[in-house]
Amino acid sequence: MSKKDATTNTVTITDNRTGKQIELDLLKPTCGPMTIDVTSLYKQLGYFTYDPGFMSTASCWSKITYLDGDKGVLEYRGYPIEQLAEKSTFLETCYLLLHGDLPKKDEMEKFEYDIKHHTMLHEQLLRFYSGFRRDSHPMAIMVGVVAALSAFYHDDEDIHDPQDRMNAAHRLIAKMPTIAAWSYRYAMGMPFIYPDNSLDFSENFLHMMFSTPCEKYKVDPLLAKALDIILILHADHEQNASTSTVRLAGSSQANPFAVLASGIASLWGPAHGGANEAVIRMLTEINDSGKPLSDFIDRAKDKKDRFRLMGFGHRVYKNYDPRAKIIRKICHQMLESGQCTDPKHQKLLDTAMELEKIAREDDYFVSRNLYPNVDFYSGIIFLGMGIPLNMFTVLFAVGRSVGWVAQWNEMMADPQTKIGRPRQLFTGEATREYQEFEER
Repeated sequence: MSKKDATTNTVTITDNRTGKQIELDLLKPTCGPMTIDVTSLYKQLGYFTYDPGFMSTASCWSKITYLDGDKGVLEYRGYPIEQLAEKSTFLETCYLLLHGDLPKKDEMEKFEYDIKHHTMLHEQLLRFYSGFRRDSHPMAIMVGVVAALSAFYHDDEDIHDPQDRMNAAHRLIAKMPTIAAWSYRYAMGMPFIYPDNSLDFSENFLHMMFSTPCEKYKVDPLLAKALDIILILHADHEQNASTSTVRLAGSSQANPFAVLASGIASLWGPAHGGANEAVIRMLTEINDSGKPLSDFIDRAKDKKDRFRLMGFGHRVYKNYDPRAKIIRKICHQMLESGQCTDPKHQKLLDTAMELEKIAREDDYFVSRNLYPNVDFYSGIIFLGMGIPLNMFTVLFAVGRSVGWVAQWNEMMADPQTKIGRPRQLFTGEATREYQEFEER
């Protein structure tokens, strides 16, 4: 795609100070709002644009994911997320995001073979794990281990070679579950479990997380299905903070493993991938307080109170988060199946369901579109699976890894890609003369 392909018209900008007028290209997307190309604004008028958080700035073109926050629409390569969650698998969704179309049977078989035969980690990485403290956060371990992969794959790191980029994508998708599960096992003092290629993607992860060498472990099909759907829902989400980080790091032509490590670090933030962890901490705070839930509802409505209900509303979706509708169904199926046997966890789940009921019926939340979002339900599901709190964001990273590599690959294939270089609105001191000590 080029700017010329998308240009449909121009808009005229007038500088009221000088009266000078310039024309900027108006770009028409397949879906979504028209976009003004401001790349020549500085050259012609000497102006920058100012857009904190880049909420009104398109930093790139992309054919991967489309979302409409006002209508509650999310699509991967044109396919509604509802259809993919119902009919697809995570690995098939990975193929779609990487290649642009759903695979035929032979293509899917080869893709599954390629992924399954990259799941092993180099044995020397076992020593790398032992360098971390036992109480290290699994996300800290993931950042380090993923970045360290760049030390093991020198032969196919030509980022300008499409086949090398795809090889790197396959490795990252395949190895992320192993890296994640081993991060958990190391912290727990448990032996590492190697991948089992007879299992599918989500089954294999649960096997590496929870099995022991002492007895046979059978993966619960409901848990495997729930995890697969969660991974699909988190596979990509347009130009969010971590994906933008991946693109910015990748624009410097850094190797793909270092690039993904930067995305993991960005995802770690509580305002991004850590939101589902914050939901469980909030529920714990509510239960530990001994106060009625209504007290916390009232506090959430009070603008002067710093307490906020985590897992409600979304920065982009002003309607119901389409992912939340899907995951809510899975969440309730799990709760009804009696999967959770820990009384403390069950109490948290009961509080969550009561909170959900109030928020879906209370005019205050409904009028402000403060519906439960995907983070609210994914945290509850992970808790019911027995996945510890500090692993929640790790699971997010496993699912999002395919979106990151797909976005990175798309960017590297674009001949117009330039190294990212945002500009700033400087508000510091103007030029001044240096003063000697005795003159200050």
